[in-house]
Amino acid sequence: MNKTLLVIRIVFIALCAIGSWLICYTVEEWDHRRGLAIMIGLMIGVLVVLVDLMLKGFSLRGLTALTFGLAIGAAIAWLIGTSPLLNPLGKGDQQIIYLVQMALFVICTYLGTVIALRGKDDFNLVIPYVRFVPHEVDVPLVVVDTSALIDGRIAKVCQTQFLGAALIIPTFVLSELQAIADSTEPVKQARGRRGLQVLNELRAIKHIDIRIHQSDVARRSDIEAKLVFLAQSMRAKLLTTDTNLAKMAQFQGVSWLNLHALESALRPEIVIGESIAVDLVKVGKEDGQALGYLTDGSMVVVNNGRAFIGKRVTAEIIGVLPSAGGKMIFTNLLGEAEVG
Repeated sequence: MNKTLLVIRIVFIALCAIGSWLICYTVEEWDHRRGLAIMIGLMIGVLVVLVDLMLKGFSLRGLTALTFGLAIGAAIAWLIGTSPLLNPLGKGDQQIIYLVQMALFVICTYLGTVIALRGKDDFNLVIPYVRFVPHEVDVPLVVVDTSALIDGRIAKVCQTQFLGAALIIPTFVLSELQAIADSTEPVKQARGRRGLQVLNELRAIKHIDIRIHQSDVARRSDIEAKLVFLAQSMRAKLLTTDTNLAKMAQFQGVSWLNLHALESALRPEIVIGESIAVDLVKVGKEDGQALGYLTDGSMVVVNNGRAFIGKRVTAEIIGVLPSAGGKMIFTNLLGEAEVG
């Protein structure tokens, strides 16, 4: 992409120089100043390219807001300038009226441009997944925050195809994730790198629709408010593991997806008499007992399972005891579980 832009810029500067040289054939006064004309053409081309470089990072969303602001400002200036206030029966001083109209045009277009750029996130004219009318877009939208990416479970949920929504990831979330990954603190750095790895895993899932939302924040403290604002303006849900952010979203009327609640809902009910499969990892307190753990952290005590430590067995549930760390499930060994 950079090489293509470089070639385009070189061609543009060359065309400016050639155009200036051709003008000398149409203007007789410039016939003997072809060298000067070519230099002027080159300078104009270089100046335009410099302006292009200065506008690097100016998004299409910003251009849309800028155009809208200029149009609104020019319309307001035209309405005021052509009103009877500045031209009472055609008897006013035309020079003064012209200056006032010029000043109105400059001031109104400036104010319209500045106001539009400050609120450019309200101008979603160039983003196809923003809903102007609820029934116009069938794909549900989910705004993803940094904590959900760092948590990592979102990738596994998406792989199961239970989540059929388009994932909206704002650019300021990516910037925050990169800043965490670049932190000098080992814990923060590991969390940030895990978030980036999860993001790459999401990109590798073919059936998931991931869309990067071009949006920035001036201060890091504004990230939570901006996430809620984006979800609200897009009529999307917010995916997060941050309880405070979830409460803020709920207060603003934004639906949020709680991965912890999803995990709790998917935990199987423990019923006495049913059989479960568990990997035995260590020796229990009583003779012949062995211990294993379920995915939710519940401890499983298997009677007569000591000989199967390091293997996966099937056991029948005979009792359940609540504990501070979750549940203790007591079982009787049925036999070694079949592999696969």
